[in-house]
Amino acid sequence: MATHLSAKPPKTVRERIKGINRLFACTVLVPTTLAILYYGFVASDVYVSESRFVVRSVRQQQQTSMVNALLEGTGFSKADDDTYPLIDYIESRDALRELNQNDYILNSYSKQGDFISRFHTMLGGSFENLWRYYGKHIASATLDPTSSITTLQVRSYTAKDAEQINATLIQISERLINRLNDRAASDTVQFAQRQLELAAQKAKDAAMALAAYRQSHTVFDPERQSALQLQQVASLQTQLLAAQSQLGQLQAISPQNPQIPVLRKYIDTLNSQIQSATGTVAGGQNSLSEKATTYTRLELDAEFADKELAAAMAALDSARAEAQKQQLYLEVLVNPNTPDIAVEPKRIRGIIAAFAVGVICWAVLTLLIASIREHQD
Repeated sequence: MATHLSAKPPKTVRERIKGINRLFACTVLVPTTLAILYYGFVASDVYVSESRFVVRSVRQQQQTSMVNALLEGTGFSKADDDTYPLIDYIESRDALRELNQNDYILNSYSKQGDFISRFHTMLGGSFENLWRYYGKHIASATLDPTSSITTLQVRSYTAKDAEQINATLIQISERLINRLNDRAASDTVQFAQRQLELAAQKAKDAAMALAAYRQSHTVFDPERQSALQLQQVASLQTQLLAAQSQLGQLQAISPQNPQIPVLRKYIDTLNSQIQSATGTVAGGQNSLSEKATTYTRLELDAEFADKELAAAMAALDSARAEAQKQQLYLEVLVNPNTPDIAVEPKRIRGIIAAFAVGVICWAVLTLLIASIREHQD
């Protein structure tokens, strides 16, 4: 006996919607649909202007010979330590303040773009909020540690604004480099000038101390004066020997010779002069040997102060010569471009990302709910 199966009527749209898993709809279908609507019909085109630059510093290599001077010379070296402060400056409030003259940034990003990505002045139009928006949506700089090349990207709703903002950031970065050079040169010259002033005062004090000692102790050069005194002592001793020899001959030949008392008095005078001259050279506190110790110390102080003054003068000349050189350079490798097409937002990638995140959330929540139900049972 044939049985006739009655055909089921097709489901209506309402029945099909009711048959969809609500969790799947909330976590996957709704976010994906919103992403399709936003990226497909709402999201504004974003133009990206890119430039690349490198910061280099001059390094003076030590030259020990003529061959090294010819082979080494002056070269350039990478200045990564100076690039990071420059990147911080590009992303800083000061850079935004220079860009936002006449509210250029505020007007460009609050009056253009879709209602989601633009800068909303109604929710908070303060400069602090604009700076946060600037760091997240406008300018970004990244440094390649291998090549030391910095890539600067600027995003805007028009190609002209993107290129103009990028070019302005390059200009203010160069001004920052020039300020760093000027400050370093000024500090170097001022430090050398202060050292020269201290050395000059020290040399002056040492010279005055030596002159005062000469005047107060009636001495101009103890060594030379000692040599003169010793020469005088030697001459007196020669005369003494001659007088003693003559006295001995007279006493032997003619004991009653009237010249004998004269010779004896002359010999006593010579002995007194020899003792006086010897005491002047090496005697008490006022002797030349005693004065020579203090005099030598003062003379060494004056000589050292003069050498220090000469070194300070040479250092000042060198500092002034170095101040004329630019120590840091910002070399633009790739000039800011004017994009002809909008490369952001990544519409397909955004939709796929919304779908993928929704699927992950749906799977996690499904497992979590199933685990809870099993635990309750």
